[in-house]
Amino acid sequence: MVDVLMGTGKGFFPLGSDIMEMARTKVHRKKRQVAILIIWMLLWEAGSESIQYSVLEESERGTFVANLTKDLGLGRGELAARGAQVVFKGNRQHLQLDPQTHDLLLNEKLDREELCGSTEPCVLPFQVLLENPLQFFQAALRVRDINDHAPEFPAREMLLKISEITTPGKLFPLKMAQDLDAGSNSLQTYIISSNPHFHVLTRHRSDGRKFPELVLDKALDREEQPEHRLTLTALDGGSPPRSGTTEIKILVLDSNDNAPEFAQELYEAQIPENNSLGSLIITVSARDLDAGSFGEVSYALFQVDDINQPFEINTITGEIRLRKTLDFEEIQSYHVDIEATDGGGLSGKCSLVIKVLDVNDNAPQLTMSSLISPIPENLPEIIVAVFSVSDADSGQNQQVLCSIDDNLPFLLRPSVENFYTLVTEGALDRESQAQYNITITVTDLGTPRLKTQHNLTVTVSDVNDNAPAFSQSSYTLRVRENNSPALHIGSVSATDRDAGANAQVTYSLLLPPHDPHLPLASLVSINADNGQLFALRALDYEALQAFEFGVRAADRGSPALSSQALVRVLVVDDNDNAPFVLYPLQNGSAPCTELVPRAAEAGYLVTKVVAVDGDSGQNAWLSYQLLKATEPGLFGVWAHNGEVRTARLLSERDAVKHRLLVLVKDNGEPPLSASVTLHVLLVDGFSQPYLPLPDVAAAEARADPLTVYLVIALASVSSLFLVSVLVFVAVRLCRRSRAASGGGCAVPEGPFAGHLVDVSGTGTLSHSYQYEVCLRGGSGTGEFKFLKPIIPNIVGEGANRGTEENSHFRNHFGFS
Repeated sequence: MVDVLMGTGKGFFPLGSDIMEMARTKVHRKKRQVAILIIWMLLWEAGSESIQYSVLEESERGTFVANLTKDLGLGRGELAARGAQVVFKGNRQHLQLDPQTHDLLLNEKLDREELCGSTEPCVLPFQVLLENPLQFFQAALRVRDINDHAPEFPAREMLLKISEITTPGKLFPLKMAQDLDAGSNSLQTYIISSNPHFHVLTRHRSDGRKFPELVLDKALDREEQPEHRLTLTALDGGSPPRSGTTEIKILVLDSNDNAPEFAQELYEAQIPENNSLGSLIITVSARDLDAGSFGEVSYALFQVDDINQPFEINTITGEIRLRKTLDFEEIQSYHVDIEATDGGGLSGKCSLVIKVLDVNDNAPQLTMSSLISPIPENLPEIIVAVFSVSDADSGQNQQVLCSIDDNLPFLLRPSVENFYTLVTEGALDRESQAQYNITITVTDLGTPRLKTQHNLTVTVSDVNDNAPAFSQSSYTLRVRENNSPALHIGSVSATDRDAGANAQVTYSLLLPPHDPHLPLASLVSINADNGQLFALRALDYEALQAFEFGVRAADRGSPALSSQALVRVLVVDDNDNAPFVLYPLQNGSAPCTELVPRAAEAGYLVTKVVAVDGDSGQNAWLSYQLLKATEPGLFGVWAHNGEVRTARLLSERDAVKHRLLVLVKDNGEPPLSASVTLHVLLVDGFSQPYLPLPDVAAAEARADPLTVYLVIALASVSSLFLVSVLVFVAVRLCRRSRAASGGGCAVPEGPFAGHLVDVSGTGTLSHSYQYEVCLRGGSGTGEFKFLKPIIPNIVGEGANRGTEENSHFRNHFGFS
């Protein structure tokens, strides 16, 4: 049977602001210590009635005790959602919560006598701990006694010696019986078997226990009956009552006038619980007025329990000494009856009350009720642990201080009774410290002080509060052109200070905002896991010298955080382009012949080789070199600008025709080159016309028939183009002459009529200034150029005027 006694409901305690403020005032500035004062505890207990449940001892495990959900006024399933726990002192679990219904059930059979001894009522306080938010529910379980123990005497027989001269009404204390039950089930009364000489009285001791006293009703006569036997019965108040019996053997003694008498009927003594064995507690004394053996007194402990009796008495001196270690936490006081017996068998009795003094011999105990680990970062005042402290000592020895190291971001706060909560002082940062080793020290206020330490390891769980960070804000990568596809060109790296999935970084490419049309997907790719960058195709410096793009690093947290970095790729030029000769053209056609007057001085500019290189840097630095010449030493090439000049004065002995092979070389590694062939014709004034070299054209035609056909075709087209140009020029000149003089167009006669045109003061070409028109038959295009005037050996009167007209003519066509 289970009874539920409901209190006023004050046992349901949220952690309110008043309690928090009280806790904060007890936190020492340097050492976070929180003291539980006895007065505070008493006031708390007096002002907070708790719900009390009761259960019969020896009830079976699983017996229903209470419906907590109903008693606490909570919603269905709230106990489970809030992680309800039942916490008893000393970490004993007398009750349990049904995992399905969360009803309060017995966790084990309870023995009231083992739990509480003779204390009545037997009340076991406990707390119900609720989380989210943290709340305490104060309650108590009363274990009600059942009559499962019968009274029991310490011996089956008692011996009592009474003188025949003892007057009626004399009282003789007897050894009492023990009953482990309590209340109405404990020992209630004593009775004896019917006898005309005696009856028994039931007396109460100072500790509440009952003992029997035998009363002499009628004088004894040794000669009539030397021995009497009685049966003493002890009865408890159970239903039905239980009983225990013992035999009393009474010997009637011959005349002995005086019984021993103690100096005091009640002795009192105090002894610390840690006194050493054999230490003297007190000395009792009794005297007998008789003489001889009738006056000799011996002492004995009247209620003797060899197993539990911690004292012994010297039978001669009456000294009482300690024979077993005392424990204040088990028994606080002892009531001892002492008997003094003389040589004639008469005895006297006294009582001794020994109070055990508490010493600080028990270290505080810490019972952990709840530990939350890991705890999330970035949240202030998180409850990490709930625990209770206790000390088995009493008085000041029972007062305790709780503390933790001051260099930790945690606080201890008291809650109800002897419970504490360990909370974070502020928001924690896992990246600064991911684990804390906390030592809770519980110290009592006794002398000497005893302490207990409890170590906790609290880990901080990660929250995605850190974005990935690149090792540098921008990266510059260099890739040599003509690379192989899928070439690893570099890496970007970002780290995240978080942990787990929050620290896993993935990479992706971003188009630059200033160039959204960049074909990034065809240029590079990135490994999403490690940030390695790859060139997807061969890069060409001449087409793309550099490009930029962004890289995004994102973690896998929720929500995902990201950061960006700029990547600049510079394409490094490779020497993959040979120099290209712009002038003179060398497309398989017959080269032009440069005319040089024999009167030219040293350093005379013959022509200039013009070349370009598609590369850059030193790969595009060109140098010129004369590889081969018909007459070495006659011509030279300037290395830096490609100008071909005469190296010395010309003479009549020099050959008319010269062939020069010029090498154009870049400065790359390895260097690339191109060559060009120049033909130079030495002339005496304009007496010798320039004709294409037939031997060269014939050789080329014989070398390749297809080339001959092409040359013929191109020559025809070029001739037509040249004729058209000449006609066009002649028509223009004729029109100008008509406009100036009204005459016709005169065609001069001379040796160069078919090849060169004379310019005179009347608008025609004179013999003093000759210009070559060179037809490139093999170039595929008709072109002509105006060379420098060839000054004859005999300068005419109109030389200066001809020079001015020549300059005017060149400027008119855009040449210089």
